[in-house]
Amino acid sequence: MNFNQQIIEEFRANKGQVGGPFEGARLLLLTTEGARTGASHTTPLGYLPDGERLLIIASAGGAPRHPAWYHNLRANPLVTVEDGLLTYQAKAVVLEGEERERLFARAVESDPGWGAYEERSGRTLPVVALHPIHGGPPPGRFGDALILVHGAFRRELALIRREVAASGPRLAAQLRVNCLTMCQNLHGHHSREDDALFPGLKGRYPELAPVLERLQAEHVVIARLLDELREVLADADTAPGDLLAEVERLTRELEAHLDYEEEQLVPLLN
Repeated sequence: MNFNQQIIEEFRANKGQVGGPFEGARLLLLTTEGARTGASHTTPLGYLPDGERLLIIASAGGAPRHPAWYHNLRANPLVTVEDGLLTYQAKAVVLEGEERERLFARAVESDPGWGAYEERSGRTLPVVALHPIHGGPPPGRFGDALILVHGAFRRELALIRREVAASGPRLAAQLRVNCLTMCQNLHGHHSREDDALFPGLKGRYPELAPVLERLQAEHVVIARLLDELREVLADADTAPGDLLAEVERLTRELEAHLDYEEEQLVPLLN
């Protein structure tokens, strides 16, 4: 079994967690169609959050040629992404010009290894944006789907805490983006619950009103913590220790909220 296949099997068996040199890293599995054969090919890759999309870099470990997966998505940009919890389709867009230069520079600031790969390769490393195509919750029961979504937030906060703790004396731009992306996604999730899920449950289960009122009140508290986190991120001189304190505050509040929501709603949703 080759090295990549070992990572793929470990990734899938452990919901995105792997050991060895990639332990604690941001990894996804990218499945593309062969440009010539049309056969499916899966590759483990590091990624960078960027708002509603993910960024991947065609480094090939500093090899002089672009990797096969890059040629595949140029031929067919519809790809499949596995993040360890969710599997979804995405549209791959190769970034060009100023946008590519800016985002690659941000990646190098976060991890100088990207710059070393480009220098070793003798080529300009392509930067590719993956735009998710979400078609609704994964197959199965809605309560189980909620647990998957919650698991994604728990894991993202754990990754961010690790990244902040390992940060140097100043915060890299990519780390700020990681935090802001998490804030954006969490706000969107709670807004959808407030606007659709909770009213639907209240209409069907009137006795659930006190639970839903508590959950919505907790959403308000978490929204305030998100705003405070954004304020810290907006300060160019923020020290990593100050950011970590805010992330820890948010994590404690959010963990308690998610635990209570799952306890109360998952049995009904299933």
